[in-house]
Amino acid sequence: MERPADALASLARKLENIQAITDEAFAHMGVEEFLDTLLARVREILDVDTAVVLLLDRGERFLEATVAKGIEEEVTQGVHVPVGEGFAGRVAAERRPVYIADVPTATIFNPLLVQRGLTSLLGVPLIGGGKLVGVMHVGTLAPRLFTADETEFLQLAAARIALTVQSLTSRAERAGALELQRSLLPSRLPQIPGVEMATRYRPGKESVGGDWYDVFVLPSGELGIVMGDVAGHGLPSAVVMGRMRSALRSYALESTDPAEVLGKLNRKMMHFEPDATATVLYAVCDPSLERVRVSSAGHPPPVLALPGRPAEAVDMKFDLLIGLGDTPRTTKVVELPPGALMCFYTDGLVERRDDSVDNGVARLCRAVQAGPPERVAAAVMSALIGREPPEDDVALLLVHRTGNAPEPGGSLP
Repeated sequence: MERPADALASLARKLENIQAITDEAFAHMGVEEFLDTLLARVREILDVDTAVVLLLDRGERFLEATVAKGIEEEVTQGVHVPVGEGFAGRVAAERRPVYIADVPTATIFNPLLVQRGLTSLLGVPLIGGGKLVGVMHVGTLAPRLFTADETEFLQLAAARIALTVQSLTSRAERAGALELQRSLLPSRLPQIPGVEMATRYRPGKESVGGDWYDVFVLPSGELGIVMGDVAGHGLPSAVVMGRMRSALRSYALESTDPAEVLGKLNRKMMHFEPDATATVLYAVCDPSLERVRVSSAGHPPPVLALPGRPAEAVDMKFDLLIGLGDTPRTTKVVELPPGALMCFYTDGLVERRDDSVDNGVARLCRAVQAGPPERVAAAVMSALIGREPPEDDVALLLVHRTGNAPEPGGSLP
């Protein structure tokens, strides 16, 4: 029989084994694959019959069975345990180890634990960076008194698991947000006589998910232009962005007044997604290309460059952000003579932690000129992004009126 010192040394070696798994996970594993591998190892090390990880849901109300060993039906049946209720819920609420010596007589929320014939349970919270991630518990069919060393081992393993799950989840969500965002951006821009366009999109190194642009031809022959930025980051903001994009397109078919379209979008978001906010700029260009009507829900103004003149930010009113209140909205009419270029962008292009937004807009104006939009886009990205990846998402859309507009009375294709 091992002496206490020997037992500690043995558990320490086994914890190093857990560390090797968590390190390896960063290289190629997803969350469920990582947990599956790790639970098998924990089950073997502690010589238990079952091992389960339940992760906290997005609303932080339920623990959802994610991976299980020895009691796989927890996952296949989609077990949800309310935080604060039953065994796992108590572990989550109290954020400390909980031991149950006799499962059949204890207060258990999940009947599967009793049906499986478990007698003893030990659960520990998964906490990473002070944030609750979930709960891990192990169980035995025979009565089992877990030692202090075994409890400490499970806690240390849980801490490593929590941090790894957070990292893997963040990586997966970033990839998912980026894929969703890119899938919703126009695959190609409309081909319109008299108009040249160029776009750029760069995901932020710290944040991704909420920026989008859109360009479409309306039944009236007018050209719709959208630039938006949903508050927040990651997959949740990318999902909201997708819903807002679809809703705005629908409302754009009902009205060609940008202010009215943004008003309808705002009412929709406030009713169905009251926690979401966004800045959105919507512009509608006449079929003749001579005028652009623009409305801004708290979004930075477009920059207008006229031939032979320095570029300037359009002087216009900023209405409330989408999601912050149902107030009247305004539309600004901007003349677009032949040769003019309009620059639409998100704040990631002009915002810097160590500088003001006004200075960023001034730099943008210096980089923008009336000319071929691809050349202007390259100049803008060089001047404002340079060699360092942007911290936030950057979306850029340039619309250049070449002068070869449709004949009077005609329409855009």
